[in-house]
Amino acid sequence: MDVLAGLLEGPRARGAFMIRACFEPPWAVRIADGAPLSVMIMVEGEAWILPEGGDGGADKPQHIRPGDIAIARGPAPYVCCDDPDTEPRAEIGPGQECRPLGPAHVGRYKDLGVRQWGESPDAPAKMLIGTYQMRGELTARLLDALPALLVLPTEVWRCPLTPLVAEEIVRDEPGQDVVLDRLLDLLLIASLRAWFSRPEADAPAWYRAMGDPVVGRALRLIQDDPARPWTVVALAERSGVSRAALARRFTELVGEPPMAYLTGWRLALAADLLREGGSTVAAIARRVGYGSAFALSTAFKRQYGVSPQEYRT
Repeated sequence: MDVLAGLLEGPRARGAFMIRACFEPPWAVRIADGAPLSVMIMVEGEAWILPEGGDGGADKPQHIRPGDIAIARGPAPYVCCDDPDTEPRAEIGPGQECRPLGPAHVGRYKDLGVRQWGESPDAPAKMLIGTYQMRGELTARLLDALPALLVLPTEVWRCPLTPLVAEEIVRDEPGQDVVLDRLLDLLLIASLRAWFSRPEADAPAWYRAMGDPVVGRALRLIQDDPARPWTVVALAERSGVSRAALARRFTELVGEPPMAYLTGWRLALAADLLREGGSTVAAIARRVGYGSAFALSTAFKRQYGVSPQEYRT
């Protein structure tokens, strides 16, 4: 499996929150909904996004202009505003509930029609927003690969989906929610594919290690056939180096030993399969390289803190 395909095959929005937000300056909204991921397209006007949470350099304010795409990874809150000095007028909480921050702002932001919200449909600042509302709609390895906030300016990538999203987001047709879910998935995948191709993308160590002739070979073997009973010796033989050389180089480039990476990859795949439903825990165990449902359950609970059945629920 292509490593990028393996990373991006997971997004499956189900009843995603999508809206066209319209603002009159000065404006500022604090987003504290706890959502795992939100995609924002600036359609008209300009905005600032101010992450909270102190995620290293990722908490730097980002300025977005028409056509730019921003992707914010939760659950840490962030502020969208016209100016970094503008105090938030409202806060979006879990379930996309909006509460005013002070009596002067009661009724400031309101429903404007089909998937439109804000102050006025003719406001000079307009954003298209799509939010994955549950972590289970995204693979853990995808979320772990992303910074708290990334921005794709039009100078580096002009999204061909923007006109379609802008048209569909305000339509009220049968099956429209499903159409928007799939559009959000496609928008996210296309955006991340463009971002990962950028030199400034802070891709995870295992992603960068795919370019190494030895470690990349071992990673592809694991990802293509996780159910095989791999050992360091078997991986080293297939990669054309000694056991010690593979173990040393793999740990140096990926940040963990081969068997630890194999375990993490198997459990991440198991989590994805549990989310999809339709397979028993025993069947999933066989698909990801565990001899029994009990063996998978033990490893899964050690990694995620809950049993596979609890995770699925």
